[in-house]
Amino acid sequence: MKAIGFSQPLPAADPRSLEDIELPMPVCGEHDLLVQVQAIAVNPADAKVRASARPAPGTWRVPGWDAVGRVHSVGARVAGFAPGDRVFYAGSIDRQGAYAQWQTVDARIAAHAPANWSDEDAAALPLTALTAWEVLFDRLRIDVPVAGAAPAIVVIGGAGGVGSITLQLVRALTPLTAIATASRPQSADWARQMGAQHVLDHSQPLAPQLQALGLGAPAFVLGTAQTERYLPDIAEFLAPQGRMALIDDPKALDIVPLKRKSLSVHWEFMFTRPLLGTADMARQHDILRQVSSLADQGRIAPTRTRTLGKINAANLRQAHALLEGGQTIGKLVLAGW
Repeated sequence: MKAIGFSQPLPAADPRSLEDIELPMPVCGEHDLLVQVQAIAVNPADAKVRASARPAPGTWRVPGWDAVGRVHSVGARVAGFAPGDRVFYAGSIDRQGAYAQWQTVDARIAAHAPANWSDEDAAALPLTALTAWEVLFDRLRIDVPVAGAAPAIVVIGGAGGVGSITLQLVRALTPLTAIATASRPQSADWARQMGAQHVLDHSQPLAPQLQALGLGAPAFVLGTAQTERYLPDIAEFLAPQGRMALIDDPKALDIVPLKRKSLSVHWEFMFTRPLLGTADMARQHDILRQVSSLADQGRIAPTRTRTLGKINAANLRQAHALLEGGQTIGKLVLAGW
């Protein structure tokens, strides 16, 4: 089968950083679906793995953790799926990824794709939607109020992939006020389109801007990037006993300033459940099923902003370079072979 992979960590500009290769067909395990991949989305996780992982000599690492495709066959212990089903999923970071014509994925972390959405739009949804849902309901527990706090959440980096769907889920499923941050007119406009009721400029101190809104100290905050940079601001503006979540990878994070207010910190890593085979691993199937329903009801909108062409090494190198440039809005997608 055709695939795109790498044998050593290299910059995206290097033609060897992602190469068109041929690999054997994957073997379907007892919990797996064998999927013919039709469209994929590209995430910062893809670029991080490409830039840091070192495959064993003579082997290839295939990235890619967002896909939509058709089920070809199902494992012996799979229920609820059949050949021909159209599915979407993010997969597991310890398995070969979606930059391939065929992929096996554990059925417990996949779901039927939104029937009313194109392959390209559906492929842009799984990883970010799982991340956002787990942040809101499993980590921050936004259904449990913070006493005395404003019922509001600040999403730092509201125009990125995770920010885009987080804002939508907040508006669709909660009574919280959705506050995003952005630093460019285009990203601020996108955040508003995704559901932000207020947009702050994260190139300037955030606490004064929040105070000027007159809403009170917010209960929740999500950091999607450069959390260490914004931590002093978060310590200042978050309500006492408020809750903070982050998804990025700071080299260091000094949370001592959060002690005075008894602020809690929750790290969200969407791959935890499949990577460690947690007892509640199938919750990701349930989340994706609910997200698919929201999409088909028109309660959330696609976050895809660009389709970069066919799934091949050249287009994927371009996608990685764009992501690493830090200026992307929404999600980047590739479709077809």
